[in-house]
Amino acid sequence: MRVTLLQTDIVWEDKQENLRLLREKLIKLRGEAEIVVLPETFSTGFSMDSRRLAEPVSGETISTLRQWAAEFQLAITGSYIACDESSTSLQALPCYNRAFFLTPEGEAYYYDKRHLFRMGQETEHFTAGSQRPVISYRGWNILLLVCYDLRFPVWSRNVNNEYDLLIYVANWPVPRRRVWDILLQARALENISYVCGVNRIGTDGNQMPYSGGSVIYSPKGDLLTSVPDYEEGTTTATLDLSVLREFRQKFPAWKDADAFSIRLWNE
Repeated sequence: MRVTLLQTDIVWEDKQENLRLLREKLIKLRGEAEIVVLPETFSTGFSMDSRRLAEPVSGETISTLRQWAAEFQLAITGSYIACDESSTSLQALPCYNRAFFLTPEGEAYYYDKRHLFRMGQETEHFTAGSQRPVISYRGWNILLLVCYDLRFPVWSRNVNNEYDLLIYVANWPVPRRRVWDILLQARALENISYVCGVNRIGTDGNQMPYSGGSVIYSPKGDLLTSVPDYEEGTTTATLDLSVLREFRQKFPAWKDADAFSIRLWNE
């Protein structure tokens, strides 16, 4: 599986410009990538103006990305500011930091960020998700998580090898960059899985700086590829499912994992 990391700056709260810039990059990736990974809230930045910026999955952002996934024949994943379609009044609707995985065949999968970043007031403007779907795509099982989820290993626990690739999309700022680097590698090692993390660069509308650090790790914790810090760019790695399965067979630490259950906050 050819996975491409797309490390970019994000134009603050400007969906049209961010989509325009993304299309330019996707054109160059046609035929090179099978999955393209974008940063968290790629179309707006990490804004708390959720009521103004939220869209349903039938809105322009996801509709456009679904068209491009088909046009360029690649899967696109990232997150955006979302709302449900069950009411005509946006003010009455919950908003979500919603991750998406859109395939060239027209399939669409969604995950609402579970761990909201309270230090950035995300808990005041968004609703936490409660489901953790595993996506099946071209023989791979993929778990898609968002930014602050990285700090919570139980939520990403790979029970009985239910997934092969763990993807984190993020707006992870410079002051806490060391945590990003350490935990991504740790998730690969503890879950015996490929791990991909994509982060943005630049400075957002709150003057928070981002340095990137977009990487892919092997199930052994080896760095397979990365994008240089503070630079827009892409990098692609070819992930081998047979290598992963062989390693899990030779080193079956997953068989000795502790059993547990997750109790959600609202239960």
